[in-house]
Amino acid sequence: MNILVTGATRGIGKAIASGLSGNIFAVGRCVDLLKSYENYLVCDLAKKDDLEKLGRYIEENKIDVLVNNAGEYIYSPIENTDYEKLEHIMRVNLEAPLYLISRAVPYMKSNKWGRIVNIGSISGVMGEACASLYSASKSGLIGGTKALALELAEYGITVNTINPGWVDTDMGNSSANDGEWTKEEVVECIPQKRFVSPDEIAGMVKYLISDEAKGVTGQSINLCAGLSVGF
Repeated sequence: MNILVTGATRGIGKAIASGLSGNIFAVGRCVDLLKSYENYLVCDLAKKDDLEKLGRYIEENKIDVLVNNAGEYIYSPIENTDYEKLEHIMRVNLEAPLYLISRAVPYMKSNKWGRIVNIGSISGVMGEACASLYSASKSGLIGGTKALALELAEYGITVNTINPGWVDTDMGNSSANDGEWTKEEVVECIPQKRFVSPDEIAGMVKYLISDEAKGVTGQSINLCAGLSVGF
């Protein structure tokens, strides 16, 4: 399998890229962190030229497993929103994954097989105060996943979204500290009293791209240590 993972330099993306078997094509913004991979492309998903370059890279390398992991988080009251912030997070978290899917699908269709896994967020399922831009972008990704699963089902292509809760990564820990509560207070709100490990998400991706999961498509899977169930 030719597997492309965006945001592969750290955190969830690194765990996914490291945990899968196949020809891994890693995408990220930092060339120094990408050099550990045999195949990689430096790309900033917020830049149109870079995104189009990545689209061509997907076509040239006949990617049949696409993992849209890269994403950004903004914690800010809505009244502090400016157009640049809105445009940036929507482009990275929603527009880029949909565009990359559009570039990967023709080969998948011709091969009558493909796997698309989007990394969403529990904030796109439940909503998060002072993170409306982030929540909206991830909610849009869930909607796109359902529509694409219907569109592509007859071609042997599955499309699913994994929605992590709080994850033990640099981004997850800094996000916890950016809010009104400490990390310890955040943990107390999680039913399992812990952050999810990036390896747990990598394991779910591994399952979703396997033949055993060929009947799983259009799903929004909450991997959140019980956070989506309630307090």
